[in-house]
Amino acid sequence: MNLFFVALIGSAAAFNAPISKMANSVMSKAVPAIAAGVLAAGPAFAADMAAGEQVFSGNCAACHAGGMNVIMPEKTLQQDALEEYLEGGANVKAVVYQVTNGKNAMPAFGGRLSDEDIENVATYVITTAKNGW
Repeated sequence: MNLFFVALIGSAAAFNAPISKMANSVMSKAVPAIAAGVLAAGPAFAADMAAGEQVFSGNCAACHAGGMNVIMPEKTLQQDALEEYLEGGANVKAVVYQVTNGKNAMPAFGGRLSDEDIENVATYVITTAKNGW
């Protein structure tokens, strides 16, 4: 289906312009499909870097200040170390898993932090690692 055509039809509908039978047919099929896709996706958080930095400062910085690791010095939050040691690689999903479940000396924060806080701190860690702390 041509997305431009759907957008054009939606714009015309917003201004009460006449719409052909074909356009009505396209819209009647497209809207339920799009709505189903959005609803099936489940909850999504728009990660907030500032909130992630606050969560990091309050919960992670004691061991990971400046992207370092005071317990296991080789397992830092630097990009190359995340790629090497983080199960699943250097990505938000892998950090979310690690923060939620913990590993070795790192405690689990699932149940202590909200899902949104964990998503925010994971985004902060990955973004900051890519930028070189």
